[in-house]
Amino acid sequence: MSVVHRLTAGWLVDHLSFINQCGYEVCDSYVYPGGVTLNTSVTSIGDCRATSTFAVTSSSRDGPISGPADSVETEGKTAKKRYVFREEFFDISRPHIAAAHEEQLWQGCPEVRLTKKRKRKCVFNQGELDALEYHSKVRKLIWEGTLHLVQEGLKSGFLHRGTAELSCRKNVVPGHVGCGLAELCEMAKQLPAVNESDHQAVHLLDDETSMPEQDLLSCVTENSSNSAKIVVLMGQKYLVPPKSSFLLSDISCLQPLLNYKKKYDVIVIDPPWENKSVKRSNRYSHLSSWQIKQIPVPALAAPDCLVVTWVTNRQKHLRFVKDELYPHWSVKTLAEWHWVKITRAGEFVLPLDSLHKKPYEVLVLGRVQGDVKEALREPEGVLPIPEHKLIVSIPCGLHSHKPPLTAILAEFVKPDVERLELFARNLQPGWTSWGNEVLKFQHVDYFTLLQNE
Repeated sequence: MSVVHRLTAGWLVDHLSFINQCGYEVCDSYVYPGGVTLNTSVTSIGDCRATSTFAVTSSSRDGPISGPADSVETEGKTAKKRYVFREEFFDISRPHIAAAHEEQLWQGCPEVRLTKKRKRKCVFNQGELDALEYHSKVRKLIWEGTLHLVQEGLKSGFLHRGTAELSCRKNVVPGHVGCGLAELCEMAKQLPAVNESDHQAVHLLDDETSMPEQDLLSCVTENSSNSAKIVVLMGQKYLVPPKSSFLLSDISCLQPLLNYKKKYDVIVIDPPWENKSVKRSNRYSHLSSWQIKQIPVPALAAPDCLVVTWVTNRQKHLRFVKDELYPHWSVKTLAEWHWVKITRAGEFVLPLDSLHKKPYEVLVLGRVQGDVKEALREPEGVLPIPEHKLIVSIPCGLHSHKPPLTAILAEFVKPDVERLELFARNLQPGWTSWGNEVLKFQHVDYFTLLQNE
């Protein structure tokens, strides 16, 4: 389970364990008597033309003759490859910016100082004043709740003081790999239009069929099996966990998701908010508030759907979600939770009172209202949404890799519900994921091949 400790304040979450429990075991090949190996795990979509998914290798007395497939020659058995997410991406041993000694998590709770001097010689603008006011309201809840969860983590051994001195590993983040997924979505706009009446709404990943890019980008791809699959896209390999589905497209090509004909009980949204950091880094394109409002959440949501939106610490965005976006979608705001980022030693990754960035992000939770004239009711048999909770975790070193919410939200929805993540950059079992970089963190370079079985 991803939840290490559960307290009244919230949850201490192990993000890395969650990924590695998703079942990244790939049925790589079947070795027939005589040494003939048939690879059946790879669906290829590459270079704008479909390529073969079969690869045969044969062995002789002089040794094996290998083809394009990676295989393990165990006669008469299905060979498996087990992948695990690279541990160094969660090796956050030191704060990104060291806090003053009295601000360390285990030193008590100093009062927030709104008059702290700044290096630049100018007064606060209105946005900064709004952020300071919001921080002063939530600070005590975040401090005390995180303190209690960290104490539990230290007692159980999940967190370790002194790890900053012991760790000497450095995060090695893969650079730009192959064809960018966002660029592929742009390329897809140049493909001929698809006649929807002649086109399937879903493509099932199996062991025998190849799939051209047009199919990938014009319908939902689904892995309904109990094992992971590997998709080869523009020459790059991506792992697809079991019981998951995805649509690789941008906001202009959402119709295939509607054609999927599913209604979702949980919808998690991580919009590409506009901010200065995004503009400077050029990591991804941002969307305007107007564009975000056009996402067809009402058409995708089941009755009483739980909607969770990740929000940056800009009060402009928080107000937009609560005052404009949710009312536009007929979603009633119920709660504001916070994701708190800590090191392996239990420190905040940034000083809690930092004026630049905070060590927490906001989640706004709400439910779809069936009839706005009626009072909103929680679905029968589930817990009501608490007004405030903390999700405390060691963050991934990869930008915008959010912690898993599956186990946390399970308390507030019925069992076996349909779940959807919008603007996703990775896949999860039991979820449908959509975005123009939906496979980004599924690239095999982010994983280690642990063993052959």
